[in-house]
Amino acid sequence: MSITVIIIIATVVASMAAWKNSRLFQKWMMHPYSIYHNKQYYRLVTSGFIHGGYGHLLFNMFTFYFFGNYVERAFGVYFGIPGNFYFLSLYLFGIVIADLPSYWKNKANVNYSAIGASGGVSAVLFSSILLNPLNQICLYLYFCFPGFILGAVYLFYTYYKSNNLSDNINHDAHLYGALFGMVFTGILRPRFLFEFIEQLSRFSLFN
Repeated sequence: MSITVIIIIATVVASMAAWKNSRLFQKWMMHPYSIYHNKQYYRLVTSGFIHGGYGHLLFNMFTFYFFGNYVERAFGVYFGIPGNFYFLSLYLFGIVIADLPSYWKNKANVNYSAIGASGGVSAVLFSSILLNPLNQICLYLYFCFPGFILGAVYLFYTYYKSNNLSDNINHDAHLYGALFGMVFTGILRPRFLFEFIEQLSRFSLFN
């Protein structure tokens, strides 16, 4: 069984358990005030395994399934057995690091909280874009774009929304998770960065 599937199963089980137990849900969410004042650092990890509902859970896990399998296989090819550890680190650190900006901004705000695996999913998604920027990513099965174009639009959108408090979504987690995914993967094997640039240099909209 792949690490991707194991993470999905753990996330589904944790989310459903939290939905049935409100105290557990409150205990596991990313609550900066509790993390800072009560030293409950585990919340930075557990918050990535619970979601707000079936839609939120399915969207994150559906995305993670396809891109997670690809990145996990690629890490296995390039790094062998240590690739499993690197892949797991990419996902878990993606969750934690993506939440740190929101944690620092809201550590004195008792009313702020966040949940979801968006940081880890974004890290894996953008790791896949670094590995294969020309891979076609399709929206609603019909609108397909090379990964690096969709990634650039995604980063611009999340940056804009992170400065526009018009909704309750933690867009900072999407943004920093995405950036972490590319940086982490590039550090593991700097050659990926050169191959990324080389692939982009051959790209043409009219091919």
